[in-house]
Amino acid sequence: MDLKSFKRLPILGILRGVDKDVIDSLTEAMVSPGLKTVEITMNTKDAPDCIKSMVKAAKGRLTIGAGTVLTVDAMQEALDAGATFIVMPTLVPEVMEYCAKKSIPAFPGALTPQEIYNAWRAGAAMVKVFPSKFFGPSYIKEIKGPFQDIELLACGGVTPDNIKDHFSSGASAVAFGGSIFKKEWLDLGKFGNIEKSIRTLLTNYL
Repeated sequence: MDLKSFKRLPILGILRGVDKDVIDSLTEAMVSPGLKTVEITMNTKDAPDCIKSMVKAAKGRLTIGAGTVLTVDAMQEALDAGATFIVMPTLVPEVMEYCAKKSIPAFPGALTPQEIYNAWRAGAAMVKVFPSKFFGPSYIKEIKGPFQDIELLACGGVTPDNIKDHFSSGASAVAFGGSIFKKEWLDLGKFGNIEKSIRTLLTNYL
């Protein structure tokens, strides 16, 4: 992952529980409206194979990482499959240490001020504020008061209606998942709905 490129469009898609069979269609539904960065969570069935398939389908048009990384073994599987960044729901010290040593962008999850500070000190590219949907943009704004130099990625509850509020409150990036990658749309192959929703999100950000 090139962090400078990510910061030019700091919006991260999160795919959880996606079926490998839809990877090609889903990739096009993300690329078409202009999404640049996505993670596949490691608690997805056959996650490494899904990452490999998406890397192949994307042909360099997407930056692909791994989410819900909780162990060094999972991290290594993800990296071997082609992931170029690592996302965690919490700070996993041994994973963070490896990523920092190898200059692999890592986004550990945190919520409280102490957790956020610890994650940043550990070498986070950005600290994933999770689950931010229960606190909203106002929480980001409060955190940025004492921690103005810590870069935050708001994860959870990001919608086309509030995406600008997150950034104006101090978020450096946002992540979205099930609100757009809806299970029923994936199950029924409604990739046009996904494409349209991503386009609306990006348009509201820009």
